[in-house]
Amino acid sequence: MATTITYADVEVGTELPAQTFSVTRATLVQYAGASGDFNPIHWNEKFAVEVGLPDVIAHGMFTMAEAIRVVTDWTGDPAAVVEYGVRFTKPVVVPNDDKGAEIAVSAKVAAKLDDNRVRIDLTAMSAGQKVLGMSRAVVQLA
Repeated sequence: MATTITYADVEVGTELPAQTFSVTRATLVQYAGASGDFNPIHWNEKFAVEVGLPDVIAHGMFTMAEAIRVVTDWTGDPAAVVEYGVRFTKPVVVPNDDKGAEIAVSAKVAAKLDDNRVRIDLTAMSAGQKVLGMSRAVVQLA
């Protein structure tokens, strides 16, 4: 699959379509099974509270993966992402109800680099708090 966005199509400040991702306790159990990360802070409310968390929290790597979907959906090609990094700033708290939590992600082109690459800066928010800091991806465009 090749990227459908070209380097000439974008300028610094180009905004990618924002997306909101739902996270429920069931989502966390599915992710735990796929990743092998069964840390009880991600599924056991009693344990999470005992260690000082407000409730069960989403896996950091899950949050990171949801955020980069804004970029991969925009390019049309997950392989276009050549670098990606974040700092985990706040947890995504996932209550035990039918609604769960939401992660709202926006992104924009922050820099045009050499070799048809662009740097994308992402903002990921949950419950009014920034949950990822220094969230940046470098993307190879056609």
